[in-house]
Amino acid sequence: MSLQDTVKSKYGSVASSGLSSSHEGVKAVAQAFGYSAEELGSIPAEANMGLSCGNPTASASLRPGEVVVDLGCGGGLDVFLAARRVGPTGKAIGVDMTPEMLELARRNAERSGASNVEFLHALIDNLPLPDESVDCVISNCVINLAPDKPAVFQEVARVLKPGGRLAVSDIALKAELPPELGSDLMAYVGCIAGAIPIHDYRAGLLRAGFAAVEIVDSGSDLNAYAKVENQSGCCGASDEAGLPVVSAGDDGLHSRLKDLLLRYNVNDYAASVKVFAVKPEGPRAEPSA
Repeated sequence: MSLQDTVKSKYGSVASSGLSSSHEGVKAVAQAFGYSAEELGSIPAEANMGLSCGNPTASASLRPGEVVVDLGCGGGLDVFLAARRVGPTGKAIGVDMTPEMLELARRNAERSGASNVEFLHALIDNLPLPDESVDCVISNCVINLAPDKPAVFQEVARVLKPGGRLAVSDIALKAELPPELGSDLMAYVGCIAGAIPIHDYRAGLLRAGFAAVEIVDSGSDLNAYAKVENQSGCCGASDEAGLPVVSAGDDGLHSRLKDLLLRYNVNDYAASVKVFAVKPEGPRAEPSA
């Protein structure tokens, strides 16, 4: 099974797991990465499965009437929040490669009654969108999962209008990962081992033609992921920190990740970052050193 197929399989299992904001651990993860209780309460609970590493809609400066695309939309968490910001004259489009996630997102759209959303089945390095058709591209802890990140950056540059912007929450490396973390496939699926160094992230965006590239360490605690645990027992159990654990059939994604986090302080090696970039309105920007 290829790495891409493994990622698709694991996230398909999460989509079918029943994880939602109704679970205290899942809600705690989202709040740890910047979502307010009001934001989480304004969208279907099932749109949040504790997979975020930031809140890109909070810093994307979305305006009414804009078209925004979410790369790796999952159950639609950021799509629904973006849809509220761009309003009925705008549109929020979610793109995901996992059929189970898209099915969940579309069910959530029906529940919420959102009429300005759309969900597309595609890879994020091959977007089914016209050139220069999008005002803003957001993403939440997904680009680090892409095997070909330069291709993703090129696709984002292609679909953005001149003057359009990228506002992404992601994981990037501050130091080399220990061998166990770096080679562990579950860590990759959990958004850690697929991350690239911050300076490589910046260089990749510049090579794709972006300007005003800014990558900011959000300071969020990546160990927050340990608050979600895959348990076969009752939801009423608690972990070592006294947090309620989640009963869910997510094929071990959260539990394996928690095991790694209990043995390593991932904050020593990686960071939750906010990534900003602008597609120039004039000629292609030349990469800088």
